[in-house]
Amino acid sequence: MVTQKTATFSIGDLAREFDITTRSIRFYEDEGLLLPMRKGQTRIYNRRDRVRLKLILRGKRLGFTLAETGRLFELYDVDKTNTSQLATIKQLISDKKSALKQQLDDIKVVLMELDTLEKRCETAHQELNQ
Repeated sequence: MVTQKTATFSIGDLAREFDITTRSIRFYEDEGLLLPMRKGQTRIYNRRDRVRLKLILRGKRLGFTLAETGRLFELYDVDKTNTSQLATIKQLISDKKSALKQQLDDIKVVLMELDTLEKRCETAHQELNQ
């Protein structure tokens, strides 16, 4: 259903393009993140919906929640100058980086504990085999 004049897309078009299920797209619609037009039972997505879907998927890869992505969409819809949106994005990025750094620190601690436990097990195993 992709047309150059109107740039509309079917749910199948978007699912194939982004390698996701139509069910996922309907879920994002149910969450209010996509707002396709309807022609009977058929959903007709426009360029805006396509861009939003791309942003949803990118945000997911970066660890943003759907609520955070939805918040950014709302800010953009209200503030076309992007001032609030950019400030919010910067804060979300900062928060996400802090959370990831904390997770990395936690992972390092767990790895050290596992190394210690592994060494103890090796020592105990050697003592049992003597």
